[in-house]
Amino acid sequence: MKREIIVTGDGSKTIHLPELNENYHSHHGALQEAMHVFIQHGLEFKKEARKLRILEIGFGTGLNALITLDYARKHDLKVEYHGLEAYPVSQEELEAMDYVSMPALKELKEDYTQIHATPWNILEEINPNFALQKIEQKLEDYLPEEESIDLVYFDAFGPRVQEEMWSVAVFEKLFKGMTSGGALVTYCAKGQVKRNMKAAGFTIEALPGPPGKREMTRAVKP
Repeated sequence: MKREIIVTGDGSKTIHLPELNENYHSHHGALQEAMHVFIQHGLEFKKEARKLRILEIGFGTGLNALITLDYARKHDLKVEYHGLEAYPVSQEELEAMDYVSMPALKELKEDYTQIHATPWNILEEINPNFALQKIEQKLEDYLPEEESIDLVYFDAFGPRVQEEMWSVAVFEKLFKGMTSGGALVTYCAKGQVKRNMKAAGFTIEALPGPPGKREMTRAVKP
């Protein structure tokens, strides 16, 4: 499937899929969306635990992993990060994204290089605060250990193009894999998605969305 690099509203880049008319990140701003959804309303929500196991659905360009690594180091959190990705981004595409040329990320060039140099399917320590396992696997084939995940970054393509990724069955599987009080955060706020999360056992919170989106969703395991 053809993939194009486009510039988003905050100057950061993302990958666009013309056949699906879908982006990896918001066209309003890839970086600001990632910071708002996954850091502000995900990582900061769970940071009091001090030690977190994070699962990302849709590792993609590694942007969410990069900003999580940066946050963990600055706030002395211990993060074990598992990024699930069925279709890894190519080295050429990663170089074209050029995230680390942005002022907010320019000091993270070495970290970004390490993230993408890490072998797939092996847990490796990037620094004392951050260990990474990139998992090349489809979500439907992935089975997390029960009650092992503290925080889920749900960053899959939207339900318009990947409805099966947002099903009750998927959220039930993630619910079983999460610890009590664990949270799942996503940019998506569609009514059916929230109903599916609720059917799986989650308590749903509608939160203000990033620029260009009215709402986002945080689902918490009671």
